[in-house]
Amino acid sequence: MENLPPLTTETVWDILNDTLEDDTVNRLVWYHLGYRYDSETQQWSMDQVEPAWIEKFPDPPNFIESRPATVQLTRSIPKENKQLLKEHLGFKGYSVDQLIPRLTRRATMANWLLSVMRQKGILVDALD
Repeated sequence: MENLPPLTTETVWDILNDTLEDDTVNRLVWYHLGYRYDSETQQWSMDQVEPAWIEKFPDPPNFIESRPATVQLTRSIPKENKQLLKEHLGFKGYSVDQLIPRLTRRATMANWLLSVMRQKGILVDALD
């Protein structure tokens, strides 16, 4: 998983603004879910992936194309972190003409990554 952007609010904005390629966004989420590609064996290592993900997705899913994977990603966000896009970034959502699965799934991925940042203590709350 080389050449991944850093896990920052700027990266999250790049996801929301559609300036980061879909493949890169997928790889960023895979990495933080624990999926690691072993170039020697040419297989995915699951050592760091939670069992619930391994059971449903033994290979990392394409979140942009897979509604079930995005639903599971949404469900894995702790309740207190579900509104981070709005509360932390002030993201007002997409306009009606932008409400397409690809962009809404990117927003889900962005919110999940913000949740990861908060859980790792690298997301500083605006009120702190």
